Amino acid sequence: MADTSVKKVDAHSSPTGEMGQKYLASGKSVSMRLWENEDPSNEVKPSTTRDYETVGYVINGKAELHLEGQMVLLEPGNSWVVPKGASHTYKILESFTAVEATSPPAQVHGRDE
Repeated sequence: MADTSVKKVDAHSSPTGEMGQKYLASGKSVSMRLWENEDPSNEVKPSTTRDYETVGYVINGKAELHLEGQMVLLEPGNSWVVPKGASHTYKILESFTAVEATSPPAQVHGRDE
């Protein structure tokens, strides 16, 4: 029998993680999170690797994605991919809002903190 459950998540009442992310809809294989009005920073944070794949879409603002020795400028309307295990970091240039999806879900066992 097919799974017929439907989940609706309102970002206004979503739980927030330690890094400021809002947890949105989450299934068994993928989850979404919202980064809202992230403040600009003059520093590039230390690189990290994650055991999940991330895709994202920029709603507002600008940021640099530093990924495996490359720098990609992210602006409204841009989308990106960070492969599982890739060394990466972000530098926020202008107040930044983006939606990310992770597979498998990043929040499982606190993997995104």
